[in-house]
Amino acid sequence: MPDDRRPGHDDEVHLFVERMAMAFADVGFPRMSARVLFAVMSADGPLTAAQIGERLGVSAAAVSGAVRHLTQVSMLVREPVPRSRRDHYRLPDNPWYEGTITKTGLYKNFIDIADAGVKALGGTATPGGERVAEMRDFFYFIQEELDSLGERWRARRAATGHAEPPTA
Repeated sequence: MPDDRRPGHDDEVHLFVERMAMAFADVGFPRMSARVLFAVMSADGPLTAAQIGERLGVSAAAVSGAVRHLTQVSMLVREPVPRSRRDHYRLPDNPWYEGTITKTGLYKNFIDIADAGVKALGGTATPGGERVAEMRDFFYFIQEELDSLGERWRARRAATGHAEPPTA
């Protein structure tokens, strides 16, 4: 730990981690995953599962499930520790983009399933087919907007100094 930490700093960081985790849990994000995410985010470097558990005061099993979830949704990156059976966990270079915009294959899947549903319901000439078509069109709209939003986010991120400008 750096020597320049002021008294109470660890308590303040712990409070930040717990408050953000609670806020994420309030909107449906798994609470332990949120705690792990913000513990790693607030660290000065990558952490092992044991270090995460120590920071949070939880078991290795609780950390294991959370890091599995976070790596699956691209919010954490797992890297092996050289000459060890342990792994380090860190945030990807752009976790909010990675965890939201790039995971929009979800909408593509919804669109494809809804399109098949429209056909199964006899097209838009039926009330059910029309409702499913509207849902499909909404998801298509969301997908287009997210693609555009991602482009704007990359430009803004570069403009605010958080990343190098995208290469063509």
